[in-house]
Amino acid sequence: MPKSVHHSNTLTGEVLHEWTILEYEQHKRNVLWYTCMLVIGLALVAYALFTGNFLFALIIVLFSIILFLQSQQDPPRLPFRITELGIVINSRFYSYSELENFYIIYNPPEIKTLFFEPRSSARPRIRVPLGDQDPSEIRFTLREFLPEDTEREEEPFSDMFARRWLMH
Repeated sequence: MPKSVHHSNTLTGEVLHEWTILEYEQHKRNVLWYTCMLVIGLALVAYALFTGNFLFALIIVLFSIILFLQSQQDPPRLPFRITELGIVINSRFYSYSELENFYIIYNPPEIKTLFFEPRSSARPRIRVPLGDQDPSEIRFTLREFLPEDTEREEEPFSDMFARRWLMH
């Protein structure tokens, strides 16, 4: 089980918590899911061709190929660290000054996720699976460095949609 660790790095600061996350969730998809996605994909391609929108048809085909290839691979495991100066995902460091706030959505066993909102609206929300981490410990540590968005009680719609449709 992952534990809190304390060791130093001169660039990112002392590591307060560390665990391994998957780059994306690997879902077990059944034949019905693939059939539904095939029908939807073919319908969208047919519509695109019917309206003469060949670029849209190409995008749908490429999206389908990428989704299928991704489902055939195991997601890479990435180290995640909460440090005294920011967070580190794999080798990418985000200083606390780049982050607006954080919030935790914890409804086990389905949803155990830590979110970080970037200050820049041009950057995407950072989503970190908590795994076996104690959300109270993580919350206590992060509150020292970032405000918590306590009004958020549900996961973002995009994450809920992706989880229900087995997309991420």
